[in-house]
Amino acid sequence: MEVIHAWSAPRSLSTSLMYSFAQRDDTEVLDEPLYAAYLKSTGADRPYRDELLSKMECDGEKVVKDIIYGPGNKKYRFCKHISKQRLLGLPSELMSKGKHFILIRNPLNIMPSFEKVHPLSFVELGLGELVSIYSDLCQMGTPPAIVDADELQQDPEGTLRGMCNDLEIPFQASMLKWEAGPLPEDGLWASWWYKTVHKSTGFSSPRNYPHTFPLKHYDLLEQCLPLYNILRRHVKHKSSLLTSTLTPPSLPVPENAKLFAWVGDEIVPREMAKVSVFDSVVQGGDSVWEGLRIYKGKVFKLEEHLDRLFDSAKALAFNNVPTREEVKEAIFRTLITNGMFDNTHIRLSLTRGKKVTSGMSPAFNRYGCTLIVLAEWKPPVYDNDGGIVLVTATTRRNSPNNLDSKIHHNNLLNNILAKIESNNANVDDAIMLDKDGFVSETNATNIFMVKKGRVLTPRADYCLPGITRATVMELVVKENFILEERNISLSEFHTADEVWTTGTMGELSPVVKIDGRVIGEGKVGPVTRKLQSAYKKLTDDSGVPIPTYQKNLEPSCV
Repeated sequence: MEVIHAWSAPRSLSTSLMYSFAQRDDTEVLDEPLYAAYLKSTGADRPYRDELLSKMECDGEKVVKDIIYGPGNKKYRFCKHISKQRLLGLPSELMSKGKHFILIRNPLNIMPSFEKVHPLSFVELGLGELVSIYSDLCQMGTPPAIVDADELQQDPEGTLRGMCNDLEIPFQASMLKWEAGPLPEDGLWASWWYKTVHKSTGFSSPRNYPHTFPLKHYDLLEQCLPLYNILRRHVKHKSSLLTSTLTPPSLPVPENAKLFAWVGDEIVPREMAKVSVFDSVVQGGDSVWEGLRIYKGKVFKLEEHLDRLFDSAKALAFNNVPTREEVKEAIFRTLITNGMFDNTHIRLSLTRGKKVTSGMSPAFNRYGCTLIVLAEWKPPVYDNDGGIVLVTATTRRNSPNNLDSKIHHNNLLNNILAKIESNNANVDDAIMLDKDGFVSETNATNIFMVKKGRVLTPRADYCLPGITRATVMELVVKENFILEERNISLSEFHTADEVWTTGTMGELSPVVKIDGRVIGEGKVGPVTRKLQSAYKKLTDDSGVPIPTYQKNLEPSCV
């Protein structure tokens, strides 16, 4: 006989699922066989406590060895377990043997009905123990399938088929229906807890609208909901009001699936890295940002980027801004926690912060700014050897009359509209013109061109005067090229000898074609190559060191 263990919190459709398995012709069911052992060990009070202790086996070891894994007459034995009944000291084979799965349900849906039968508490809800069960089984090398009760209600057959597949047992259509009334296998507590199940003949459809949540349990919900969400991330098939039919995408760099980000005042795992719905970046894109690159244990141009971050925050009249040293500390802590010391890009954001109520006014921002440090393994995003292709967008770059691009803000819709045009044209990026038709920049980078040995770049009237742009301008002069900063027409770029773009994320990226016109010889030109080499040397030789970098390189720390 093979034992199937179903672990759940109370009020999670676990009894309905037990009734479902009881309809199989190859399965017998046990209803909470560890219940009496739990009551005896914990002293928990129940109206049926004395009767239960007198009629059920109270010795946990005997329950596991003689009842759960005792002899039986059918191929499978389904054991319904409530998570809190897994006590310390039970025989290890409880978890090491059999097939296990976890049934979860949103505590928002559990708590309103639970309190009608028994007082609520964190321990009674058992979500903490469910996470422990999941963790223990994963450490044993047998991660359990996780099923959400909502799925059972919305698609009983599909969910049961998936569950049977995970358990490697055949699905039986009989699992979908049962006769109303109690089962002989019901625990003696059934009259207190199973009234709704006894009226059912199958998995009931979900309610159209939820119960009003009792606010007296709000704090308890805040404790329990993150635990439910930890488990829910491992549900194979999720359904919700806004269900996506998209296949989960693969990441450009798979190693970024497990990273840590700084949000607010703490470092959190990737899936927990979120801001409040009241944050200004959500309410109105009200935030400033910087892109940073890490080379061989150093943050390149850190001070210059922080200068611009704080200038942008001041231009937008942010209040309660973290200090420069606090921002640096958050950057270093995030990098060290991730072990990211090279080939890394940081998206550093500072939002105006959380509001006391939704709305546009900065007067609602009374919590201080929100700092976000998102570090990722990320090589340069463009083909800096073969070159990139550009198209000219119809979307014009913002004028300082409307929104000054020298404020490095997160409201990037102007750029995004241009990027959509480049995506539609199946090229790398889009050139954006200013209101007079001169080239300003691309949707993501500054731009340079070479004509007859002279290096030209547009004036920073409409574009962001990028830090990589300024660095390259210094290198142009250092390498003894003539540098000219002026208004440049689109046709001048079409007929240039060389073109490249600059930005922290992509470094120096040669452009080989614009609007179908081949630039120069259609390959990386000599001036571009020379500046790329000079830029690489600069990134190797300069930057702000990351504390502990050398220590982390020592063999004992690897």
